[in-house]
Amino acid sequence: MQNRRRQQLLEIAAPLLTEGERVELTDMANIGSVSVKRQVLTTALVGALTAGTVIATVQPRPMYWVLTDQRLLFFDGKTATGKPGKLLMVLPREIVTATPLSKALLGLGLKTVLSVQGHDKGLKMVFPPAAKSAGREFITRIPPTL
Repeated sequence: MQNRRRQQLLEIAAPLLTEGERVELTDMANIGSVSVKRQVLTTALVGALTAGTVIATVQPRPMYWVLTDQRLLFFDGKTATGKPGKLLMVLPREIVTATPLSKALLGLGLKTVLSVQGHDKGLKMVFPPAAKSAGREFITRIPPTL
């Protein structure tokens, strides 16, 4: 992540931190997953409505994330300016575990699935090529899913 973006992310996160809370790591990832069914339906619908002149794709939402010694915070990464947007989600670190990293689509990125205690469905995190090293560092700081 560029220093300027990291600085913007730290500025937006700073007022949300509790006293004594330290930021350990920051970067960007695509969060969530999109089913094949939804991808096919979206493509077919847009194609039909535009007589095939436009093709639409659906993909997970890009989010900036901040890992502190206490929490994992997610901020909107899909803003018009590219700057970190509003806070979307906060997870206490003690309830989060992660699967080992594996290769993402075409082997360009890395992915993990976060398990959140009390929730049945995992949260997929895909680290793009530019954030692979941050993904490797991230996974060393989160307990493994058993």
